[in-house]
Amino acid sequence: MSTDDERRAEGMRTRREVLGDAHVDRAEARKDAFTEDFQDLITRYAWGEIWSRPGLDRRTRSCITLTAMVAGGHLDELAMHVRAALRNGLTPEEIKEVLLQAAIYCGVPAANSAFAVAQRVLAEQE
Repeated sequence: MSTDDERRAEGMRTRREVLGDAHVDRAEARKDAFTEDFQDLITRYAWGEIWSRPGLDRRTRSCITLTAMVAGGHLDELAMHVRAALRNGLTPEEIKEVLLQAAIYCGVPAANSAFAVAQRVLAEQE
């Protein structure tokens, strides 16, 4: 098996563990000739290289990722990663703390939007 194939397989395992089968299955079903290379790229590198590294646990990676989503204003991705953070063991209280921290370093307007997204996702999970 090539390194890319190994990375892809590890990435898909990690992606499913973090995001859940339903999310990954939906993403895979939407994949077409235009998006296939991008999906392969994120599976191999984001999930197979970065999320699979042993240097940080998944809870910590989720905290970092939530903050990055707030900083970048990536609210659709934020919703997905709030769900992932819950799967990775963060509590709603811990997610709130991450967003409060982000308010100081990323800006209150960005955190205000993030709180609205997280509140919706957490309500869906109840």
